[in-house]
Amino acid sequence: MTDSRVPPEETPQVEGSTAEAHEERADGGVWEHPGVWLWLIILGAVVFAGFFAARVFFL
Repeated sequence: MTDSRVPPEETPQVEGSTAEAHEERADGGVWEHPGVWLWLIILGAVVFAGFFAARVFFL
């Protein structure tokens, strides 16, 4: 039995593989930079706490 030569840029077929190629998810999206969301949550918490602090000091 002779081996068939596969060009370097081609991927040989795997014997017994039934899986099909799947597309990878696109880069980006909402969860690409979770640090931005963390800072927005922290900023919201500080603003919310600021309302309470202002109410205490100005009443």
